[in-house]
Amino acid sequence: MTSCRVDFESLGVRAECADGVLLSEVAHKAGIGLVSTCSGLGLCGRCRVQVIAGAVSPLTEAEREWLSATELADGYRLACQTRVLGDIKVHVPASSLLVAQRLQLVGEEIEVAFEPVVEECLVALSPASMDDPRPDWARLVEGLESTYRRRVTTADLMALRRLSPILREGGWQARVSIRGEEIVDVRPLNRGPLGLAVDLGTTKIAAHLVDMETGDTLAAEGIMNPQIAYGEDVISRISCAMESGGGKLRQVVIEGLNELIEKLCPEPERIVEATLVGNTAMHHLFLGLPVRQLGLAPYLPAVKASLDVKARDLGLCIAPGAYVHLLPNVAGFIGADHVAMILATGIYKTDKTVVGLDIGTNTEVVLAHGGEMRTTSCASGPAFEARHIKHGMLAASGAVEKVKILDSAVEFQTVNGAPPIGLCGSGIVDALAELHRIGLINRRGRLGDGPRIRQVGNTREFVLVSGEGSKTGQDITITQKDISEIQLAKAAIRTGIEALLDEAEIAWEQVEKVILAGAFGTYIDPASAVGIGMFPALPLERFKQVGNAAGMGAKLALISKLQRTNAGEIARRVRYLELMTHPNFPMQFARAMYFPAE
Repeated sequence: MTSCRVDFESLGVRAECADGVLLSEVAHKAGIGLVSTCSGLGLCGRCRVQVIAGAVSPLTEAEREWLSATELADGYRLACQTRVLGDIKVHVPASSLLVAQRLQLVGEEIEVAFEPVVEECLVALSPASMDDPRPDWARLVEGLESTYRRRVTTADLMALRRLSPILREGGWQARVSIRGEEIVDVRPLNRGPLGLAVDLGTTKIAAHLVDMETGDTLAAEGIMNPQIAYGEDVISRISCAMESGGGKLRQVVIEGLNELIEKLCPEPERIVEATLVGNTAMHHLFLGLPVRQLGLAPYLPAVKASLDVKARDLGLCIAPGAYVHLLPNVAGFIGADHVAMILATGIYKTDKTVVGLDIGTNTEVVLAHGGEMRTTSCASGPAFEARHIKHGMLAASGAVEKVKILDSAVEFQTVNGAPPIGLCGSGIVDALAELHRIGLINRRGRLGDGPRIRQVGNTREFVLVSGEGSKTGQDITITQKDISEIQLAKAAIRTGIEALLDEAEIAWEQVEKVILAGAFGTYIDPASAVGIGMFPALPLERFKQVGNAAGMGAKLALISKLQRTNAGEIARRVRYLELMTHPNFPMQFARAMYFPAE
């Protein structure tokens, strides 16, 4: 088999591959993070590269669909569709590279009593001698009983292996971490216990490192979920797992988590307990549970109850005897992350009428009213994360995140104040709200005639940033298709809320608070969300943005037995509505597609 050389000139990377290998595979093995959200099926058009020289396979239909005539003339290809047929030179534009997204790691913390499930005991034992030849284990059990009135009946094997050397090296003193009646870890006195709280999102993973003697957060870190290379949303990942098994999806997320743990903590073996939340699909893929039934009616999870699993059985590099506690799920598309959001925001105990949303590719909505909680899931799609948007990008440096249109002038703000590259979700919502406000978008979402609007083939687009003002040298535009994508996304969310209000037999005017959680919920301008009709024209003071509430809920379950119990109670109490079965769904969805009346 012929060996080919690929020079990624703009990145200074050279790779070898066999003749006929996909360029996307070459890039992946070379450690180049190409954007790819369709599992390499040519459905997203995001992995654009420019072949400068060399022989590659002929154009595919997918490439002809996604690439313009100008791009094709300049040698642009989709990496997932292009096979290497000889030595080639490739330019990878910045817009095709996975970049560091701004991640919402923290949220509003609430004060709770510190009562972790893992108890830390410091023991000082009498040394073994010829006169007292008791085994180390018996000596430890007696010491815990006499000093702490603490009964233990078993020890994790890995902890037991560490016991004897640590006792002798530490002068018969040691730290012992106990969970229930099991010793899960033994450490020297100068190695205090740590905990880990993880929000395993579809797009990002956020983690908090916690001092398990005080409950204080020591550090927070986040990464993109590496599963995104196999599908941008829950449905595509379920499909990927059904086609090729979920092993690869599980492997990449475990590897990503271990890398995240290394960033957070130089001594990961001190982490004696972890909690993890995620939607039901992320939960199942993480555990290696089957997901086929999640993608088929009636969309049932394999398990709903909370679980405690040994970290080493999952492949996580923390204390070998530590457990990972997974909060309970509610339904096929309502997972532990939603339970955690309800827990952290206190929605479950409010006496007010409150709507809570965690907006993403799959948006979960909860309505608290009259002492009851109702919840549903909306397939809002990836548009709010700027995917399927022509010049969309994640909220990384250079993404336009705020827009104001004054007459024919466009004012905008980018992430980190960097030169503009594209649009993130909050930016496109702002832009559409502004275009509607000044009359350039009608109620149906159609672009009219006006400044900066041009005809391109059979469609129209609005030039937000001219090529002279963008980092890429190309115009950044909003197309008619982009508007339609946002209409579908906002209609899904509005319909989900309307369905819950119908079930509770109340009107929008009775909603006293709307809680917006998650990264998109943090950065979106509520006024712009109202402007495009995602929400009705409620007073803006009723909207509250709370950051990563799911991550905060995971932390609460880490540091408090009571909060862990409350999470289970929430999952039992909440009433799930399958949106597609709601009788008014088609009519409400069609109505929600419209922009508000002028």
